[in-house]
Amino acid sequence: PEVCLRLEVGPNAAVHSPLAVQNGFLRMLVHSYTAEFFMSFLTNLGPFLEDEIIPEVIPMEIEVVDGKITLKDDSPRVYPTSPGPVPITLAVDHVIVKRRDDGVFYLTEEGSPKQEKPVSGLEEEKAPAECVLAAPAAGTRGLQLKEVPELQRELQTMKIALAEANMDKARLLQEIRKYNPLFQL
Repeated sequence: PEVCLRLEVGPNAAVHSPLAVQNGFLRMLVHSYTAEFFMSFLTNLGPFLEDEIIPEVIPMEIEVVDGKITLKDDSPRVYPTSPGPVPITLAVDHVIVKRRDDGVFYLTEEGSPKQEKPVSGLEEEKAPAECVLAAPAAGTRGLQLKEVPELQRELQTMKIALAEANMDKARLLQEIRKYNPLFQL
C-alpha cells in the first residue's frame, strides 16, 4: 500500500480554506490498502475517541483508491454448532473524504465537487442522465426520461427485498444447522 501525507500551515494553506492558515490543512492519499479488523476493534474505538476537550477542527482531504477492508466477527458464538458469521468486505474504488471548516466530513466520488454529500446525510443519489443516453437505442425504445427515476426507485426496492430474503434464508439455514449440523441444501 502507498500512503502519502502532506500538512500545510500558514499563508499558503489559505488556498484550501481560511481556517487552514491557522490550524493547517491535511492531505492524505491511501492507495491499494487492504486490512482485516475484528468487530471488537470497532466497538472499542468509542472510548478511545472520547475526550472532555473539544478538538480543533483541522480541514482535511483523505483520498482512498483501491481500498479493501474486511470485518470479522470475533464475538462468542451463541450456538456451538453454527458455522459462524461470514466476514464483511468493504471495497472502495475511489472516494474522497473532505472535512471543511465547519467540522463536517463530506464524501465525494472521484474528485467531483458537485456530488459532495455530508457523511451524516443518507440521501438517495439520483443517477445522472448520461446513464440513460449511453444505453443502446433499441433497448430504450419508448422509454421516456421521466420514467427513469421511477424505474430506479423500483430497482432499489427490489434490491432491498432481495437482500432481506437472502438474510432470512441464511438465518433459517443457521437455525436448521443448529439442530442438524450435517444438513445440506
